[in-house]
Amino acid sequence: QVQLVESGGGLVQAGGSLRLSCAASGRTFSSYAMGWFRQVPGKEREFVAAISSGGRSISYTDSVKGRFTISRVNAKNTVYLQMNSLKPEDTAVYYCAADMTFRTVVNGPSSWGQGTQVTVSS
Repeated sequence: QVQLVESGGGLVQAGGSLRLSCAASGRTFSSYAMGWFRQVPGKEREFVAAISSGGRSISYTDSVKGRFTISRVNAKNTVYLQMNSLKPEDTAVYYCAADMTFRTVVNGPSSWGQGTQVTVSS
């Protein structure tokens, strides 16, 4: 399995921006589809965005479309989540995820990072 480490979370005012990064270990990063999920206390973890191994396929949950952008740089073993126009309801712990196919990273990834807190104040 790939090891994942998120960074870039923090406190931001509504309307602001943050960029999350997820650094992956191993030499096979380019083979993995990658995703971002988020979770608030008392609720299930929810899908946010995903990108295929080569970057051609991308998917977002409806609530972040037009505001969030997922991208990856395979040479750096890193996937990013650029979050703009943040809202208080975006407050959550954000998790990076990986799996071997785009479908499985969206529906049930096998590898997870530890998470990074994003707090959006109103």
